Amino acid sequence: MSTILARNPCLVGGDAVASRPLDVEPQAQNNAVVDKPGLVRAIGRWTMVALVINCIIGSGIFGLPNELAGLLGGMAPCGYLLAALGMGIIMACFAEVASRFREAGGPYLYARVAFGSFLGIQMGWLAYLVRMTSAAANANLFVIYLGEFWAPAQDWWGRAAVLSVLIGFLAVINVRGVQAGARVSNFFTIAKMVPLGVFIVLGLFAAGRIPIGGSTAGGDEWFRAMLLLVFAYGGFESALLPMGEAKNPQRDAPIALFTALGVVTTVYLLIHLVVMAMLPDPTVSNRPLAEAARVFMGNTGAMFISFGALISVYGLLSANMLNAPRLTYALAERRDFPAMFGVIHPRFRTPHISIWIYTVLTLGLALYGSFVWNAVLSAVARLFTYGLVCAALLRLRQSDPGGAAFRLPGGAVFAIIGLAFCAVLVARMGPQEFIILAVTTALALGNWLWARSRAPK
Repeated sequence: MSTILARNPCLVGGDAVASRPLDVEPQAQNNAVVDKPGLVRAIGRWTMVALVINCIIGSGIFGLPNELAGLLGGMAPCGYLLAALGMGIIMACFAEVASRFREAGGPYLYARVAFGSFLGIQMGWLAYLVRMTSAAANANLFVIYLGEFWAPAQDWWGRAAVLSVLIGFLAVINVRGVQAGARVSNFFTIAKMVPLGVFIVLGLFAAGRIPIGGSTAGGDEWFRAMLLLVFAYGGFESALLPMGEAKNPQRDAPIALFTALGVVTTVYLLIHLVVMAMLPDPTVSNRPLAEAARVFMGNTGAMFISFGALISVYGLLSANMLNAPRLTYALAERRDFPAMFGVIHPRFRTPHISIWIYTVLTLGLALYGSFVWNAVLSAVARLFTYGLVCAALLRLRQSDPGGAAFRLPGGAVFAIIGLAFCAVLVARMGPQEFIILAVTTALALGNWLWARSRAPK
């Protein structure tokens, strides 16, 4: 399919769109490949790997062990592995579908090409909701952690000032170029892994017996644990949004997804084992990593891990700032959004209007809502987007059998299992989540009607 799009970029999902040619002659600019006259292709393979890891590891791991210990007890490590298996199936489907495309848009683009503009726009709104509210939730969590070091951050004006500086600084960096944004993301990926790596190595060295054992958890507890872990493993899909600025996305996207899954699963599992070894009852603390670090590194270790939480959260914000504006850029590029979202800065070659609009909306959500409020909004759409991409694999294999640069062995079986995995977990959602989803779907429907009225007859 990507070959078809390269020959005729006006054929996307069966709809006529205005898009720049993709088979233009590339040129070199600061060691980056440029597709004239659009975006700069500056994201290499290992930057993409770091971006996926940065998009997954955020705030969740700093509170995950106590929640899972409360749900699954001594069987919590098995929960990480089971969730990794389910998410690995979904990520494998993403890997094949992503290998068909070289343009920005990620899941929105996949759904649009596979099923047409209606489901493409629905996917776009769901994905954008996830990205905005996830960033807003993590921004609020940053302020909460910062309050441990600087009390005025808990006041309304102090909170507003901190959030404005946090989000605004990342916006300026990303407007000035995708290379600068990618470097910031790489830096925070390394910076967040250092304290986690120190915690794991010193914790395992100090650990005695790790009390892995039985559990009295029933079906409800396991389902709740899986939903929690899906949220913890989620976010990888946002790293696929800026593929219009990747050097070789069709080759590198599958490698980045599988590498990140292995790294994240290992990190999550080892962190939980250290917490289990250090804390007789991990459920009594809402900062389990800091309390576990206090056992074998003292108060200095607890402060070190708390600072690591700040770095991790801000790293996730940096990744979202790089990724999310490329979604509205992709929507505008195909006339599914107002044209201003697709404007590229004449000097920095970035979608600067999309970046600034995303910045303002995210800041507004962060100031208006709490961490929990934004986290609920972020979680509601994930499983629907995952299921739609699994279905897209089946559709694209039928419509363009040879279009994938990476072909997943037994891909149809993986897609069906992925759909079933998403459906089982969706069934556990409550009425509040479905109401929010219905509102988002209604807004996307209005967007589609608007786009359809402007389409060439």
